[in-house]
Amino acid sequence: MKMINIIGLGYIGLPTALMFSKSGIEVVGTDLNEKLVSCLSKGELTFEENGLQDLFSQAVENGITFTTEYQKTDTYIIAVPTPYMSSSKKLDAKYVISAVNRVLDVCEPGSIIIVESTVSPGSIDKYIRPEIEKRGIVIGKDVHLVHAPERIIPGNMIYELEYNSRTVGADNITIGEKVKILYKSFCKSEIVVTDIRSAEMSKVVENTYRDINIAFANELAKICRADGMNVYEIIKIANKHPRVNILQPGPGVGGHCISVDPWFLVGDYPDLTNLILAARKINDSMPTYVLGRIRDIMREHGISDISKIGIYGLAYKENVDDTRESPTLQLLEQMNDHLAFGVKVYDPFISERIVEHQFLNFEDFISEVEILVIITAHDHIKENMSLVKDKLILDTKNICNFDGVYKL
Repeated sequence: MKMINIIGLGYIGLPTALMFSKSGIEVVGTDLNEKLVSCLSKGELTFEENGLQDLFSQAVENGITFTTEYQKTDTYIIAVPTPYMSSSKKLDAKYVISAVNRVLDVCEPGSIIIVESTVSPGSIDKYIRPEIEKRGIVIGKDVHLVHAPERIIPGNMIYELEYNSRTVGADNITIGEKVKILYKSFCKSEIVVTDIRSAEMSKVVENTYRDINIAFANELAKICRADGMNVYEIIKIANKHPRVNILQPGPGVGGHCISVDPWFLVGDYPDLTNLILAARKINDSMPTYVLGRIRDIMREHGISDISKIGIYGLAYKENVDDTRESPTLQLLEQMNDHLAFGVKVYDPFISERIVEHQFLNFEDFISEVEILVIITAHDHIKENMSLVKDKLILDTKNICNFDGVYKL
């Protein structure tokens, strides 16, 4: 193996590239975003993540480079976005298809193309193989296809890259084992080698399982609210049973995994995914439910000025700057649809204004609002509870332990 060319330097591709480089493997990271590549080449990270700066420094010392050009080599890892089409809920494979075609333009004979991007089951057969075969390239001889879906989460990426188990799906067991050895350069957990479709399905199933469990907790929250019960107390008691592990309810499901991957199954198997579809609808309904709770609090206290509402948290999860599929963005969109403008927003991890009425200073933000809606449970808000106790608080994450706080 000459080097690895990692395609896509976002939340998955960049940490993966840095980890391989730290492990002593020659790595070139490629992304078509010139601004992103320029920042990385100057030693500037493009997003925040625990431990990423140290990893970046080690990778730079080991000679990692960044470019907009695809490299002529024998090993490629593709980590580009895989959105779904909102109308059909099916995978939009355009970024993966484009990346594969660009790899085929430059790769050496016998190269291994590893797709890390999450795709729906059968996608490599449906979208990738035809792209390769129509160019007269023989799969299994001229190039080898592998699917090794990523398994990391923002906020804990570095640890999970090293200690989460991995799946390698390949047509040829020998190629699969070769890729397994490659990932063993940094992965300290079990690496399972299987076929490509099983690897595709297993990743989507993991995130769908979590989505369904979150939906159950969210539905419980609605039931308990309707009949005056404390959902958090009920979940705590139920979880004392040794075979019960109910998750916590929340304001919605964000990120590029749990909120997206189940739709792949719904889109591909519409007649067979009743439970999965129901879970998706429940979780997608939570921003609307939160909006209803805000309305109730406003009515109870005679507040009619929407600008007195402050939403804490733009990131989809705590202690990261990732806003993909953020419940707050969904909530703001619904407010705009209902001509409810002027809601104030703050997130300590978002240093640039990405929405209207977004504050960059916490004290200024707090001084302007009467109702505080906690959407994201950053450590920052937990450490500053003394500054917000006099506000009307809707705590969607159950982190406030004092009286008078509204919950889901």
